[in-house]
Amino acid sequence: MARRPLPRILSNGTAQIARGREHIARSRELARSAADSATDVLHPLITITRGLRRLAGAGRRKWSETPKDRRGPLLFLVASVVLVVALIPYGPLLAAISLMAAAAWTGRERTAPAPSGPDDAQVQRLQSLYEALVPYFSVPDDPSPLFAHGGEWDKAFSDYAFDDDGRVSHLVLRYPAYFTDGEAESRARIEQLLHAKSGRGREYHFTWDEEGNTLTVTVLPPLPTDIAAQRFVTAPGETVLGFTDPSAVQRTLPVADGDEQRDVPPVVWRTGGRSTEPHLLVLGHPGSGTTTLLRSVALQALQYGDVVIIEGSGTGDFACLTGRDGVLAVECGLAGALASLEWAAHETERRLIAANRARQAGHPPPDDIKRPLWILLDRPSTLGHLAAADGHRDPQTLLQVPLRHGRAAGVTVVVADQLDSADALTDAVCQHTRARVVLGPATPGQIEEVLGARPHTTPTADMPPGRGYARLGTGPVLRLQVPATPDPYDDATSDAHRRAVLDLLPARTTPADAALAPAVAEG
Repeated sequence: MARRPLPRILSNGTAQIARGREHIARSRELARSAADSATDVLHPLITITRGLRRLAGAGRRKWSETPKDRRGPLLFLVASVVLVVALIPYGPLLAAISLMAAAAWTGRERTAPAPSGPDDAQVQRLQSLYEALVPYFSVPDDPSPLFAHGGEWDKAFSDYAFDDDGRVSHLVLRYPAYFTDGEAESRARIEQLLHAKSGRGREYHFTWDEEGNTLTVTVLPPLPTDIAAQRFVTAPGETVLGFTDPSAVQRTLPVADGDEQRDVPPVVWRTGGRSTEPHLLVLGHPGSGTTTLLRSVALQALQYGDVVIIEGSGTGDFACLTGRDGVLAVECGLAGALASLEWAAHETERRLIAANRARQAGHPPPDDIKRPLWILLDRPSTLGHLAAADGHRDPQTLLQVPLRHGRAAGVTVVVADQLDSADALTDAVCQHTRARVVLGPATPGQIEEVLGARPHTTPTADMPPGRGYARLGTGPVLRLQVPATPDPYDDATSDAHRRAVLDLLPARTTPADAALAPAVAEG
């Protein structure tokens, strides 16, 4: 008996089921699209219907809230209005248009209003700040104190903002006119208090308006630490010490950040005959980046001048510059340092005499004194201790002539040492180095002692290498981040920073020590 074939639906049922699912999914997508299109087309009608429903609900609530003895007059008033509208020309049409407009306005989609004012946690933080400032901004004889225990903080704080962590990021406060805001000690107490109460670990900028009796507190963003050493776009006689806040200077420089380029605000130190701060003093703790700054200055100075480097620590941090074109000497020992500094003093005198003779004769300065000469002295206190132990003179005493007459002779002196060895610096170094830099963590008192003024920001306890403050002459105290200029021979240096420094080094030539020795002997 022949078998009958199975129905087709059983033989290829899987394929038909798959096609059915696709059809269902396509139908759902079409239905969803049609619903969205219908919603867009019928959106005005939906809005008006929602508004009519809200108006009807408001009318019912008004009727239920009206006392029973007043419902009759209210009903008579409504009927009178309806009758008047029906009798005036085009009254029903105007009433319908007004009703539709009111329904459309009432039925619109309303977004939830943004919360105005601080929340409970922020109010508590502002109240604690206010209470902490009461002992400093109040006196017993004030009949209407702005700051009082249990007072209203919103009268003293005119503006405020918080970050994502709920800490104060911006604050503008008013203080009484009798507060001694002209005294540095009084301002320092308020700044220290606000720093502690607003949250440690951040850097705050304080702006005192003594005329308006207001204080503005702003949290500063961290300075960029990823800018490597490179050829900066500067004129001859300009040296980039580092980078600072955009609001502190009125200039930006293009810097390369990998494959991209961005503009950052620099701290530019100007040297030369017209400079008011011809010499630089750098102080900091070990590991704060003082040697890095000297290495950065040396690489920039070699672009237009000659460099003599004296390293008192003897760690070989400037070994990459030995024998390079323009590097006259790199000395690590006491004898070599004394010989190099003595030659630098005689070279300064020679340049002065040559320039004076040229001016008297009415000629331009000779070519052999036009090229700037840089003397970079790292850790002179160590050399001074060694000289005292061996019975020699302190090498810093040989800097008196270059420091005093270096601006006229085209000689620039840069001295770097540690903060705990600042007492070992001679009076000549302290008097003639008007450009100052402090790197690493330091107290406001130490910063003021070195720079001559307190910074307008609060130093943080943890600072990256090369982070500090700079002041050029009598200018403002600026935050500073030194560009990354590590020793390329150090194993801990990254490949990118090592390559950046090696690309800036001049070509290697014969060491200049052999040529320098006869000059020192002749002097």
